[in-house]
Amino acid sequence: MPEAITANSETAQAPEAERKQKLELNKLQKRLRRETGQAIADFSMIEAGDKVMCCLSGGKDSYAMLDILLNLQKSAPVRFELIAVNLDQKQPGFPEEVLPEYLSALDIEYHIIEKDTYSIVKEKVPEGKTTCGLCSRLRRGILYNFAEEHGVTKIALGHHRDDLLETLFLNMFYGGKLKSMPPVLHSDDGRNTVIRPLAYSREKDIARYASLREFPIIPCNLCGSQENLQRQVIKDMFQTWDKQHPGRLETMFRAMCNVEPSHLADTSLYNFREGHRHSEPGQSAGTVEPQTPDFGRLDVLNI
Repeated sequence: MPEAITANSETAQAPEAERKQKLELNKLQKRLRRETGQAIADFSMIEAGDKVMCCLSGGKDSYAMLDILLNLQKSAPVRFELIAVNLDQKQPGFPEEVLPEYLSALDIEYHIIEKDTYSIVKEKVPEGKTTCGLCSRLRRGILYNFAEEHGVTKIALGHHRDDLLETLFLNMFYGGKLKSMPPVLHSDDGRNTVIRPLAYSREKDIARYASLREFPIIPCNLCGSQENLQRQVIKDMFQTWDKQHPGRLETMFRAMCNVEPSHLADTSLYNFREGHRHSEPGQSAGTVEPQTPDFGRLDVLNI
């Protein structure tokens, strides 16, 4: 008899748990959609007629980025194209079938680029050293060339707010620079534009969203799993701060978006002798270029 009561209780709780999970997913999707729309609008990431290449690694961030952009595309006030691209770096044990199966089900144009960068990285980088630097340079070159060959106007990467903050601290601690990942980056040669639509979103929100959406996550065993990475040290520090001082990371990110050159010490940004910022070439100090309306920009704040 007690066993029957327990079974009935569990059966009754199952629909309630499912309802709460759906509610949580809906809230998370709305939040990520709003933050992505805000970032796109603030930094003019996507314009009418753009062909946006979503770079998929098989990790939670790139899955979430593609999912949210596909969602926004349906109701966006401007037309833009989305394609998905994965670089198969020939890592041992990489499940080659996962992404094609997932993307085929979405009915989206996708491309799998096969380049054995894994062997190059393992050959060039001594055992015990981190592979991230060389790996990212090789990957970036391949994706940039592919984008140019296929008429891509924007390259979308899945970096989120925590990535931007971690990069800021990495550059301060180890590079001696106040420098992070910009939400929009134009390549030095002017051929490519990189955008980071998740720039305003928290990693923990993305991780939970990916879990609820049950994306087929592919673990990285080349760089992401290396021990003692400097980035992992920063990440651990942030997690401690987030637990002990809620809101600190949000404040830090606001600071990244609110820079006062006159209260730093970079003489290339601020003329301390005359008391004004250095002007751009062809623009007199203290003048502001007139703002012209950009009717082709994707503004999804209210959709």
